Amino acid sequence: MRTNFDQLLEAGCHFGHLKRKWNPAMAPYIYMERNGIHIIDLNKTAIKIEEAAEALKNIARSGRKILFVSTKKQGQEIIAAKAQEIGMPYITERWAGGMLTNFPTIRKAVKKMSQIDKMMTDGTFDNVSKREKLQITRQREKLEKNLGSIVDLTRLPSALFVVDVMKEHIAVAEANRLGIPVFGIVDTNSDPNPIDFVIPANDDASKSIEVIVNAVCDAIKEGLEERKVEKADEDAAAAQANAEAPAPRERRTRVRKASKSEEAEKVAEAKAEAPAEDAAE
Repeated sequence: MRTNFDQLLEAGCHFGHLKRKWNPAMAPYIYMERNGIHIIDLNKTAIKIEEAAEALKNIARSGRKILFVSTKKQGQEIIAAKAQEIGMPYITERWAGGMLTNFPTIRKAVKKMSQIDKMMTDGTFDNVSKREKLQITRQREKLEKNLGSIVDLTRLPSALFVVDVMKEHIAVAEANRLGIPVFGIVDTNSDPNPIDFVIPANDDASKSIEVIVNAVCDAIKEGLEERKVEKADEDAAAAQANAEAPAPRERRTRVRKASKSEEAEKVAEAKAEAPAEDAAE
C-alpha cells in the first residue's frame, strides 16, 4: 500500500470534528469519540486511499486530465506544487461558478489571456494609452490568478480531486451534474454521498492533506509513466510494420509492370495466331 497506518496517524489524519458538528452519514468511517471529538478509522482511510489512487492511476494512464481543487489555505501550496509536478490542472484561488457547467465561457476567458500576451509580444501593447495599459495589465493579472493553472485544460476534466468537499460544494455539485467522478478528502462534518471516491480524513491539517495528496499523485505519476511506455511500444510496433510493408509507390509500380507484361503477352499471342489463320484461309 502507498500509505500505511503509522504514516496517517503521524500526520493527524484521524482527528475529526467535534461530535456536535458531525454528519451522521460519516458514521461508517468513525472509529470512536474522544473528549467530544470524533476519531476517524485510519484502517478504512488507508483502504480508501488505495482505491482512489488506483482509479486515478487508470485515468492518468488513459491520457485524461484530473482537476485538483483546494481553495482552503492549508491545501493551496500543497495542491499547486504536486499538480504542477505531474502536469495536471488545479484551482487554488477561487472556484468560478460555471467552471465546469459553463466551460466554453471559461475557455473564452483563457483565450483572452492569450490574446493579451500576444499584444505584449507583437508590439500592439506599445500603441495603447498608459491608462489602457494599466487596465489590460490588471485584467491579465486577475485572469492569471484565477485561471492561469488551467490554461492547458482544453476540455472538461475526467475527474475532480477535492480537498474539502464542504467548502468546495459548488465544484462538487457541478461535477455531479456533468457525471464527472469526484475524489475527495471528507471530514466528519461533511456529507460523503455526493463523492464517488471518499477518503475519510482530517481536511484541516496541512500534514494530513499532504500525506494523502502525495499518495494519489504518486499513483498518477505511475500511470503517466506506464502510458509513456505503452505509447513507445506502440510507436515501435507501428514503425516495424511500416518497415516490413512495401511502400505504396513500389506496390503501384509492381502492379503497373505486371499489367504491362500481361498486355505484351496477349499481343504476342495474337500475332502468333494471325499467320496461322491466314494460312488456313
